[in-house]
Amino acid sequence: MSPQEVLEQFYAAERIYMTAGGVPAGASFEGMGATLHPDVQLHHSPDLPWGGEWHGYEGFKGWSVEMSRHFDVVDVQDAKFLTSGNQVVVLCNLYTRSRVTGRSINNPMVQVVTVEEGRITDFRAFYWNVAEYVEVTSEAEKQAAAQSR
Repeated sequence: MSPQEVLEQFYAAERIYMTAGGVPAGASFEGMGATLHPDVQLHHSPDLPWGGEWHGYEGFKGWSVEMSRHFDVVDVQDAKFLTSGNQVVVLCNLYTRSRVTGRSINNPMVQVVTVEEGRITDFRAFYWNVAEYVEVTSEAEKQAAAQSR
């Protein structure tokens, strides 16, 4: 399987997983997990609510729990793949929808992904307008807190 095909498989599995509610709702991580190397490294801006370094299969699964807590839709759209050997630069739009407020975000994003032996080994995402993601997740947390009172 080519690096692009691995990523397309990952994105399809991610859509299904997020729509099903992620691990908190009992959704299976296996579809996404099948595309990951056991020692996968995931890097996100520390300014994001789910930011930081996520290591290994369990780390990536932890990131997916965090994302599914915030969003019920995570959809990589209009992806263009620039491949050089086992590395792929993905130019895309990321469409997300807040699980709590229903507010949508649709912003450009770039990902740099390394695929070795048919599995993702390194995943680095660059989000456009990090402040908007922080705002949406903060709104959701305030609304959820108000509803629990």
